[in-house]
Amino acid sequence: MNLAQAFTDSAWQHARSTAVFWGERQISYDALHQSAASVAATLQTHFSVRAGDRVGLWLKNCPEFMAAVFGILLADAVVVPINNFLKPDEVGYIVKDAGITVLITDAELAGQAAALQSQCAELRLLTVESFGTLPAPAQALVPQRAAHELAVLIYTSGTTGHPKGAMLSHANLLHNVASCRRVLESTDADRIVVMLPLFHSYMMCVGLMLPLLTGGGMILVKSLHPLKNLLHEIYAHSGTILPSIPQFYRSLVHATLPPGCPLRICLSGAAPLPVQVLREFEEKFHIALIEGYGLSEASPVVTKNPLHGTRKAGSVGLPISNVEVSIQDDFGNRLGPGEVGEVCVRGGNVMMGYWNKPDETAAAIRDHWLLTGDVGYQDTDGYLFITDRKKDMLLVNGINVYPREIEEVLYQFPGVKEAAVIGVPDLRKGEQPVAFVAPVESASLDPKAILQFLRGKLADYKVPRRLEIIPALPRNPTGKILKTKLRELAKTVSD
Repeated sequence: MNLAQAFTDSAWQHARSTAVFWGERQISYDALHQSAASVAATLQTHFSVRAGDRVGLWLKNCPEFMAAVFGILLADAVVVPINNFLKPDEVGYIVKDAGITVLITDAELAGQAAALQSQCAELRLLTVESFGTLPAPAQALVPQRAAHELAVLIYTSGTTGHPKGAMLSHANLLHNVASCRRVLESTDADRIVVMLPLFHSYMMCVGLMLPLLTGGGMILVKSLHPLKNLLHEIYAHSGTILPSIPQFYRSLVHATLPPGCPLRICLSGAAPLPVQVLREFEEKFHIALIEGYGLSEASPVVTKNPLHGTRKAGSVGLPISNVEVSIQDDFGNRLGPGEVGEVCVRGGNVMMGYWNKPDETAAAIRDHWLLTGDVGYQDTDGYLFITDRKKDMLLVNGINVYPREIEEVLYQFPGVKEAAVIGVPDLRKGEQPVAFVAPVESASLDPKAILQFLRGKLADYKVPRRLEIIPALPRNPTGKILKTKLRELAKTVSD
């Protein structure tokens, strides 16, 4: 089984069901499969795409995104989703690194893509505006890729240096879809609300693959602003599962939902969910807000808090089915409950490696364990708690300090909307924490009052050396706080 076969089977079983809701437009499984088959035939016939070739997908969320993904897979090629917020020079690196010769995009981005063609002379464009005129294949397509072969090449965010391409096989993604289906108890009656970018690995798996391989529906949200647009889509099309990011739930806590909300699960990922937000959300709406954890290199989902039974605030939950998690020290020794170390993952969801980077692959995978670079611990029940990124951990007078612990306390201060803590060099103590805080609308924050509040709740060495109030924290398109930008800002302020 490969992803293209799985989609073909799903489309055949649910031919007349709606696969994608796009405003007033509803696209059936049969229509989506026909469009994907036309894309596949065009790639093979007019662009000479062959098995294993990499095809770029530089596109904003739209119905054609799904047709492009499965069209590439039906052509036995490899999908390379590219962040549509990147600039041509950044895209150019990915195009050259992955060896992309065909880029599927839209008319708006194609204007920027012209600049790419000056760097990549052989690059050819296929715009989604032409999808409606593409000819149907002359004969039924029978995808031949084996489960262990490369299906999707996801480039990591590249917070340091150039991004790396995580190689995900058909088996990796099918494994993760099956595990997510079990843990979310997803059926063909579910409709997943897609408000986040589909180029991201989490939405590629949970927002796109999960519903379309199981006969469910995707509610593709056209506009998130104002909030009532999103709520209208959820209510109008009976959305049942909403994956989003912590700052969205922070905003939703202050909103009023009309009665009869159809959502049964809200999912939070991409960044830590403050405990305060979790408690306020569930107390107000009585909808399960499930925090999970994952990374592109794991296809991407690793853990989720369970739907039934104990859900622990501050924890990212238990490993999903057929996935193992262990906490290890720098030498590969497994640590016991409560002991802090690197989070390591093993299972059928772990990537094949990094594209054309054997040294980085060897550094990331040790004895079949994926070294995530995240720091955390498991409690006696096996629940995982992420304390920080390994590279973000501070050493203050030789003592480990985890920024997230400080951030959780900052969120308890009235009027704090966002908070992030970084480390800055200190000649006497090695490093010192510095906090950045953004206020809720119309709130006025006093840095001295916040620091005094922290002193009552944290050991002295954990209290930030200084605290800066800024309008909003810098984030990438998937919601992750860009601490590299904050470090630059901290240096500017100190200078």
